[in-house]
Amino acid sequence: MKKTLITVGVVVAIAALLIVPKLDLFKSKKGPATDAPRGPGKMAVEAITVRPSRLDNKLIVTGSVQANESLELKSEVSGKIASITFSEGKTVKKGEVLVLIHDEETRAQLEKQKYNRKLNEDNEFRQRKLLEKDAISQEEYENALNRLNTTTADIKLLEAQLEKTRIKAPFEGRIGLRYVSEGSYISPSTVIATLYNINPAKIEFAVPGRYSTQVTAGKKIRFTIENDTTFFEGEVYAIEPRIDLETRTLRLRALADNTSGRLLPGQFVKIDLILETLDDALLVPTEAVVPEQDGKKVFVLRNGKVAEVSITTGIRTEKSLEVLTGLQAGDTVLTTGILQLRSGMEVGISKMK
Repeated sequence: MKKTLITVGVVVAIAALLIVPKLDLFKSKKGPATDAPRGPGKMAVEAITVRPSRLDNKLIVTGSVQANESLELKSEVSGKIASITFSEGKTVKKGEVLVLIHDEETRAQLEKQKYNRKLNEDNEFRQRKLLEKDAISQEEYENALNRLNTTTADIKLLEAQLEKTRIKAPFEGRIGLRYVSEGSYISPSTVIATLYNINPAKIEFAVPGRYSTQVTAGKKIRFTIENDTTFFEGEVYAIEPRIDLETRTLRLRALADNTSGRLLPGQFVKIDLILETLDDALLVPTEAVVPEQDGKKVFVLRNGKVAEVSITTGIRTEKSLEVLTGLQAGDTVLTTGILQLRSGMEVGISKMK
C-alpha cells in the first residue's frame, strides 16, 4: 500500500513540474520577461571627402653617385720624386703643385741654352749691322738669325719639359690616398693618387625607354642614400641621346648640392623622378577602389544611402589612386566594409577624413 502511495506522489510531482511553467503563474504583470526583437541596425563604415590636392607623377628608380670631376694623377715624364706637397684626404686648389720630380738635368740644359741665346743674339745684331752696310751677304745674316731662332725654340722646349716635372691640381677638389713615396721612380703609367671634385655631386640613373618623351633637362629629383632617410634634391642636366639596345633604358645625369660632403662617389641611391605635377588631382585610397571586369568602381554616400560609381583612374601612388572620371570634389567615398556594401544600403559613418 505504501509503495502505491509513493508511486502516485512521484507521478503527481512530475506532472506539476511540467504543467506549472506553461500556466505563466510566475510571470510579472508588467510585461514579457524578454525584450522584443529590434529592427536591422545600420552598418558602421569609414569615409573620406574627396578634395583636390597636389599630386607628383613620379618614377622610382635606382642610381649611383658620381664625382663632379675625378682623375688619376700621373706624371707626363719619368723620374724620381723629389717632393710630395699634398696631404691625403685634404682639399687642394686648382693649380696647386702636388708633386715635384727631380729636374737638375733639365735645368742645366736650360741654363746652357740661355747662354747660347745671349751669344747668338749678339752675333745676329752684328751680322744685321754688317748687312745694312753690304759688308756680308744675305745668306750669312740668315744663318746667324736661324741659330738665334733655334736656340730660342730649344729654350721653350726645355721650359715645357721642366714644367712637366711639376704635377699640379687641374681643378679644386679633395685628394685621395697616395700610392707613391718621396724617392720613388715613377713613369707616365704610375698612379700617384686620385683627385675628386664632389661638389656638386652627379647622380647617374636610367629610366625605361617608354618615358623618353617625359624626361627633359630641368626635371627635379629627390633621392636618399643607403642608411640615411634624409632626402636630397637634384636637377637633371644631361640625357644620353639614345636608348640602350640591350636594357631598353635611357641614361640621365642630375646635379645635386653636396656642400655637406655626405654624397660620396659610388654610393647607391633611390630616386624619385618627378615627371609632372598636378595641382588639382582627385585622390582616393587604393582600398576604396573595387576592380571590375570592365573597369573600376567605388562606393559613395548619397542622401544617406550607398551608391556604386564607375570610375577611371590615372596615376597610382603608394596609398592612393588618381580618379580621372566618375567623382567630383566634395563626394563622400566609403573606405571600409567594401565587400559588404550594396547599392541602396543605409550606413552610418563612424569616422570621416
